[in-house]
Amino acid sequence: MYKINDNYLKLPGSYLFSTIGKKVAAYSSEHPEKSIIRLGIGDVTQPLAPAILEAMHKAVDEMGDAKTFRGYAPDLGYEFLRNAIAREDYQARGADIKADEIFVSDGAKCDSGNIQEIFSLDNKIAVCDPVYPVYVDTNAMAGRTGTYDAKTEMWSDVIYMPCLEENGFAPELPKETPDLIYLCFPNNPTGSTITKEQLQVWVDYANRAGAVIIYDAAYEAYISEENVPHTIYECQGALNCAIELKSFSKNAGFTGVRLGYTVIPKDLKCGDVSLHALWARRHGTKYNGAPYIIQRAGEAVYSEAGKAQLKEQVAYYMKNAKTIREGLKSAGYTVSGGINAPYIWLKTPGNMTSWEFFDYLLEKAGVVGTPGSGFGPSGEGYFRLTAFGSYENTLAALERIKKM
Repeated sequence: MYKINDNYLKLPGSYLFSTIGKKVAAYSSEHPEKSIIRLGIGDVTQPLAPAILEAMHKAVDEMGDAKTFRGYAPDLGYEFLRNAIAREDYQARGADIKADEIFVSDGAKCDSGNIQEIFSLDNKIAVCDPVYPVYVDTNAMAGRTGTYDAKTEMWSDVIYMPCLEENGFAPELPKETPDLIYLCFPNNPTGSTITKEQLQVWVDYANRAGAVIIYDAAYEAYISEENVPHTIYECQGALNCAIELKSFSKNAGFTGVRLGYTVIPKDLKCGDVSLHALWARRHGTKYNGAPYIIQRAGEAVYSEAGKAQLKEQVAYYMKNAKTIREGLKSAGYTVSGGINAPYIWLKTPGNMTSWEFFDYLLEKAGVVGTPGSGFGPSGEGYFRLTAFGSYENTLAALERIKKM
């Protein structure tokens, strides 16, 4: 008789955002007369920029002509896109990343979950707490996290790095030495950042410890302050210890279009084994590439018109973030984030748990956010709101919250 991967049975409940979706659907069914403003899931609301649409239309026409039709994409992605990424995202910032070190994919979520496949099961992972759930859940599915304790909401074989108010919601170096270190800056969910000097400490630590940093930079486009690095490869020695994940979802509105990439420098090796070669083998075996039409859309992100239009979109969302941040502060809430990221991280009022505040906010204001405890035990007592709604809905949500 067949057997299942019983690591899946160890996972607590369903995926965080699936749980939220079910709760909101149930509430809407019971209260069809009430309008709901969704500021929970980090999904964009503004339409694709004109330069991107133009590139997509042109690519669609090409696919209708036998002379310009494209079939399977190259394993790593089309050169026109990888060259643009290398030039604009890395070389322009002084980072020595080449086009053939870039692997184009359908998004950072998939890559952040799949990257663990090239590492041994006996590697110890370290994660920020709170953390994007995919990092931990996919390692749990692989059998790398040990057993789950429902009381502490922690896995026995995971090194948790608490990101607390007193440390600026940034992790400190772990006391126990990890093999794989997951970092995300600007951070999801807290919106926190670290300086280039602080990130250099992590790079130096990883090189000393023989660890790999898996660096999620999906929100890089929202950085507004000086000395906050846009890529880990701005740090000396990062080519020897870091893998970087990037996404077009939040900077270009591709949540429904799907495009991202992973960078694995050829200098990153485990002994004599190239991690670049391992990921290339995995990529070529399990993935047939992002569609040509979508990769042309990605290329347009780096055009002069594309950069200008997307700068306006980012500014639109950050205007929302500022509105939420300042509005909540004036209402007496303790908040952080919203400066270099489109997320606002707030303390729940009184002694409310994160899920109690979720229910309270939904019932009293018709506003949906994300409970902090869904991101890890250190997220208890906190709540995340996203700036990806429309400006009108953002204002309306704040008015409702202030009236509670």
